[in-house]
Amino acid sequence: MSSFDRETQLYTFDQLTSKVAAVVPRGTKTGEFNANLWLNSKDHRSVARFIGYALCAADEALKDAKWAPTEQEHKERTGVSIGGGIGSIADVLEASQMICEKRLRRLSPFFIPRILINMASGHVSMKYGFQGPNHAAVTACATGAHSIGDAARMIQFGDSDVMVAGGAESSIDALSIAGFCRSRALTTKHNSMPLEASRPFDCDRDGFVIGEGSGVLVLEELEHAKERGAKIYAEIRGYGMSGDAYHITQPHNDGRGAVLAMTRALKQSGLHPNQVDYINAHATSTPLGDAVEAIAIKTLFSDHATSGALALSSTKGAIGHLLGAAGAVEAIFSILAVHHGIAPLTLNLNKPDPLFKDNFMPLTASKEMPVRAALSNSFGFGGTNASLLFTSV
Repeated sequence: MSSFDRETQLYTFDQLTSKVAAVVPRGTKTGEFNANLWLNSKDHRSVARFIGYALCAADEALKDAKWAPTEQEHKERTGVSIGGGIGSIADVLEASQMICEKRLRRLSPFFIPRILINMASGHVSMKYGFQGPNHAAVTACATGAHSIGDAARMIQFGDSDVMVAGGAESSIDALSIAGFCRSRALTTKHNSMPLEASRPFDCDRDGFVIGEGSGVLVLEELEHAKERGAKIYAEIRGYGMSGDAYHITQPHNDGRGAVLAMTRALKQSGLHPNQVDYINAHATSTPLGDAVEAIAIKTLFSDHATSGALALSSTKGAIGHLLGAAGAVEAIFSILAVHHGIAPLTLNLNKPDPLFKDNFMPLTASKEMPVRAALSNSFGFGGTNASLLFTSV
């Protein structure tokens, strides 16, 4: 809202019922996002913040993978699949203000490129010269998972050998927050205790904490990775998708869409439900969504879930809900759970929902255990669902 006067900005934010957000710290100190490290002075005009996050995450992923192809053939066999949920609403808001003030001639020629979701993939592709598939999923909060799953299939179908895949989001602005508040999706009870506001599966949950950021990983055809001696964290074995066909924002009470997505991921992997060791739940800290996912997990995994053999958690208690980037970041949590043999905890889970009984209980402390197979769930408005299944190699 930088184009609005300070009085309007203060009034607008004062009207918001949710005043908690998981903001990426920005600055020049360690642990802060410094845009100048990823963008030159010219790029600042054409690159929105969510794209900057994607460029940063992609660079880190490529360096970790030690993939920096110089030969044309390798560049042509490397693609990008980075999606986003909303894009740059802030740019749209400022452009609208220009119309109201009859200043349309001052609209930036970069307005359209800044708001297009696929420009995250586009900029990463252009920066590194990758000429394989250039793809961007836009499926609300399932975007990151769909981007990774789609990328895996592109490799399976022979479209590429390597894919840079994930999601990016930066929508912590007055308009986005107001919109989610109006749909009663955000937390409002915990404004005075921001660190305790995101509480998946807890009895006192009342909505999600809006977050931002980017998660990007490098997917590679297995033999291609082995041949070059790449560090392999895990293998993506299953990708399941489904649609609720029920409601624009609410899941069906029996969790049928989630069950279908998880079942399809399992079927593709060839694994039995009893072979899954850990589930990173989508659970965003909303009363209905968390409950429905718990029902879906219990329905599909049955005795395996109630016996205590299945570890379950939602990492959103620690990082909030990154919307279009959530599925990508949580896929990385799941991959690291497999790689390190540690299932992460659910933060702020003090009084579990009554749906959880006896051994069917989300983790409240990280657990060292063999994680041979991990499932990551992502669900979005419009009834779109995605499940990714990762295994040890």
